[in-house]
Amino acid sequence: MLSFIIRRLGASILVVFVASFVIYNLAAIAGDPLGDLRGSTAPNKAALIAARVEALDLNVPPPLRFFIWLSGILRGFIGQFTLGDSVNGHSVIQLLNSSVSNTIQLVTASTLLAVIFGVAIGMSTALRQYSGYDYTVTFLSFLFFSLPAFWVAVLLKLYVAIGFNNFLASPVIGPIAIVVISLVSGFVWMSIIGGEGKPRLIVFGSATVITAAILLFFQVTNWFTTPFLGPGLVLVLGALTAIMVTSLTTGLSNRRALYASLIMVALAGAIWYPLQFVFTVAMPIGVLFAFVAVMIGLGLLAGLLLGKDDRWPSARAAAITAFLVSLLVIVDRLMQSWPDYVNAVGGRPIATVGANTPDLAGSIWFTSLDTYTHLLLPTISLILISLAGYTRYARASLLEVMNQDYVRTARAKGLTERTVVMRHAFRNAMIPVITVVAFDVGGLIGGAVITETIFAWRGMGALFTAALHDPLDLNVIMGVFLIVGVVAIVFNILADIAYTALDPRIRVN
Repeated sequence: MLSFIIRRLGASILVVFVASFVIYNLAAIAGDPLGDLRGSTAPNKAALIAARVEALDLNVPPPLRFFIWLSGILRGFIGQFTLGDSVNGHSVIQLLNSSVSNTIQLVTASTLLAVIFGVAIGMSTALRQYSGYDYTVTFLSFLFFSLPAFWVAVLLKLYVAIGFNNFLASPVIGPIAIVVISLVSGFVWMSIIGGEGKPRLIVFGSATVITAAILLFFQVTNWFTTPFLGPGLVLVLGALTAIMVTSLTTGLSNRRALYASLIMVALAGAIWYPLQFVFTVAMPIGVLFAFVAVMIGLGLLAGLLLGKDDRWPSARAAAITAFLVSLLVIVDRLMQSWPDYVNAVGGRPIATVGANTPDLAGSIWFTSLDTYTHLLLPTISLILISLAGYTRYARASLLEVMNQDYVRTARAKGLTERTVVMRHAFRNAMIPVITVVAFDVGGLIGGAVITETIFAWRGMGALFTAALHDPLDLNVIMGVFLIVGVVAIVFNILADIAYTALDPRIRVN
């Protein structure tokens, strides 16, 4: 493994070197770093041009100037790493720091959610091939995939941001809306779960009644104005999470795994009240990470103690449940700060532009909510477009795997359908999806240019497009290219390593 990684890194460094040399020279020929000064009417125009030429070494031919830029990178081995200065005299590293952080926030959230939901929806449609649910998801996938990104962004601004902000001014759900939403929910769940005759009607009726009850609960408790979970909902949602995680990872027949997971849910409910004195406005963010880590550790311990012969599957299920339940507790604490945050931003919390609210001061809960509200629209925009691709890849890959001989053999041995799908088919079906994710992350880290422009999100895409305009900012362009290239290399190596974890027949040699 180590020799494979070293070989891949050596080859990748050579590729990045050649590619950066070509890009540097092409960009240097295509643009003019002095374009703004040549058309200037300033009395000291000549002095300004001479100063920029000296600062950026523009009197050196581009092929040789590339090695001056490269020497700044190589000086990193002696602690003097630099990517040069922009045409305005700002450090490229400082410009990249702010842009990279914004892009990583956006890309991380959108990619993780798109992969999770895309794989889940794709697998469910593969298992329900040629059903009404499959046809509906296929239609919506192609619809979202073909929609222009700028159009999706504008619709999200109009209906999600402006519409929801207007709704918060008077959050009332009328009886007709409750009936319509409940019937649509019942139909959707009936289509997803499937079945014939009476089971379909039971699913439809149950989903309709549950949805109506939830909406009435929201209405009676004024939940949209003062949202909360509390220990009761944490326990209910946590129990459902434990059942879902156990059914997917070990199967509900493994009672020890289920009991270990439910113990973690009960623990979260028991410590909910004491945690309110820990999660204060002055609390450092490290406390949150420590809380999640302790919960995961306790989940592993509970699984190992209760699991006996199945200790590791039980520990895995309990740890995943503990992680998800700890997130529920954190979300509940965030909800407690929602009314104050809404008042602080003038009653319109869903932001349409920017990465944060200017001059907004407050606790970690305020800043977290502010980050969330600004991430919401651009994240949804990217998810809707990339979700379609992941859904189709996951569906096609799982359908291909489900027709393999070893899957038929597993069924012939009498294994349950959950075991056949999750243990035998799922891992191999994920190999093509891992490949696509590795390429997508490398591309997205360069910035979603259209989405960033629509939402005024100062990320890598906005920085790169600004550097292409007159005057050409070559050092900024190369800084963005270097980061994108390194990230693409790293994720492709990680994808190769992931192949071996998903399929032991694959060896990195």
